[in-house]
Amino acid sequence: VQLQASGGGLVQAGGSLRLSCAASGRPFGRYGMGWFRQAPGKEREFVAAISRRDGNTYYSDSDKGRFAISRDNAKNTLYLQMNSLKPEDTAIYYCAADTTIGLVADSKLIKAPTSYDYWGQGTQVTVSS
Repeated sequence: VQLQASGGGLVQAGGSLRLSCAASGRPFGRYGMGWFRQAPGKEREFVAAISRRDGNTYYSDSDKGRFAISRDNAKNTLYLQMNSLKPEDTAIYYCAADTTIGLVADSKLIKAPTSYDYWGQGTQVTVSS
């Protein structure tokens, strides 16, 4: 599956952005999906994930309550609604996919970048103070 992330940009602290990730090549519904981010000099970190079957969602502790992940299988698109943005949210945001995500409710696996086989190219989010 090919993934194309979009929707990033420059926003002031407290503002909102909605990221999109368009999938193509294979049936979108076969994949559990995730969002990760990577700031300069830091490791890639988990943001949110959504399972392929039952739509269960998972969030990092720092983003829970501010971000919402969703998917539209008819449009082959994954979304990340980000509210109350903070300067520390500044990073490149990546969408990722894997057929195993959400099959087992193991948050450690779901939050690990190594659990995902397919990655989009990333979209830059910059939050100014």
